[in-house]
Amino acid sequence: VHLIPVNPIRENGLSTKSRKRIMPDLLTEPPAIDPVYEAHAYCNIPTIAERSMEGHAPHYFKLVSVQVLIRHGDRYPLYAIPKTKRPDIDCMLQPNRKPSHPQLEAFIKHMSKGSAAQMGGSLSSLPRYPSHSLCEMGELTQTGVVQHLKNGQLLRDIYINKHKLLPSDWTAKQLYLETTGKSRTLQSALALLYTFLPDFDWKKINMRHQWSTIFCSGSCNCPMRNHYLEEEQRRQYSLRVKNNDLEKIYVDMAKIVGIPTRQLRASNPIDSLLCYFCHNVSFPCTKTGCIDMEHFKVIKRHQLEDERERQEKKLYFLYALLATHPLLNQTVNRLQRIAEGKKEEVFVLYSAHDVTLSPVLSALGITDARFPRFAARLVFELWQDGKRPKDHFIRILYNGADVTFQTSFCRDYYKQSTKPMCPLEKFVDFIKRDVFLIFNSTSYYDACHRRPL
Repeated sequence: VHLIPVNPIRENGLSTKSRKRIMPDLLTEPPAIDPVYEAHAYCNIPTIAERSMEGHAPHYFKLVSVQVLIRHGDRYPLYAIPKTKRPDIDCMLQPNRKPSHPQLEAFIKHMSKGSAAQMGGSLSSLPRYPSHSLCEMGELTQTGVVQHLKNGQLLRDIYINKHKLLPSDWTAKQLYLETTGKSRTLQSALALLYTFLPDFDWKKINMRHQWSTIFCSGSCNCPMRNHYLEEEQRRQYSLRVKNNDLEKIYVDMAKIVGIPTRQLRASNPIDSLLCYFCHNVSFPCTKTGCIDMEHFKVIKRHQLEDERERQEKKLYFLYALLATHPLLNQTVNRLQRIAEGKKEEVFVLYSAHDVTLSPVLSALGITDARFPRFAARLVFELWQDGKRPKDHFIRILYNGADVTFQTSFCRDYYKQSTKPMCPLEKFVDFIKRDVFLIFNSTSYYDACHRRPL
């Protein structure tokens, strides 16, 4: 981390006063799309210590709330490539097997005692940790558990040990916990909480069940959201059929496994191939031949090109605004309550999926963000200005990088302010008003039901 003086130039050519900001080092990355490099970033193998910008603020600022949205950790594929042997991944947790974590053994013991926890909906019937010698489809792996044990430890060091966000005698009212009804999201949340909380007490764990992957709760009826999603899916299909290299690869792979090309495409082979890649397992072979790295590269490169075009065409952005408004509105309402002095729900954890995080990033205007990797985390920090206690500011961080001023609602503020954060009211105005202006509407209901001209 360096303190870099910034000398912005006004339109009339005169320089404003020099001021300093905390800016992260820029990582040097390959200039062109490198599918193997991007796949490694997606796997998020928990080996090296991670740099993080969470918790950074001038000394006179006080941290008053943290809301975290995570993607579940590494999982077994949701799809299988037909007529191939499934990747041989063991989902039994074994502390002496890599990747591991110093608290993995204690985590396993603690998870087997969780009868006192309050679990909403069908969550109580889900296992608290993965436990199959051959992973089941979509099951969290040991890698996935370790990723979130590391996330929890990192956040604890910053928010508990340094900023004292939660006292040692914390209560259930100070937490808000919500997860979808999949074992991988529940287990990811528990792994993070185990290393994050000052004392993991099952009696204080009240995990709410969210049936929707976009966390729309009671505001899920939105026809225009579905309209934009359908348009986005047409765009995806159009890009795919235009990609001759991709079609050749699918034809070749289909011959290797002995099925029609359309059946292979429908089996979403990239999901399965990423599991082989992330776990360093050889790609599947048949008597006809082997799927190899070239097949993988072409499919992964197309996926990256699709993400890039998705940002340019804006259909996904319109979908994202409507899809994530209920969740972001809930986030804003909670931040406002805490800014007014409420002491409840100061730490929030939503355990979710890539299809949750990706539209949130898009809706916020963070267009340069990578597609959510395994165990990705998006953090909203609320800070109180110690010199002017009524003033509150937010910071938004994605996988430890400060992306506050990449957001559409705070990009301009960055150019004219000396504060290293965004005023809370900028975020509030964006969610409560500006989102609807894009749809020529005045409310979420109106935006959801008004057909574009």
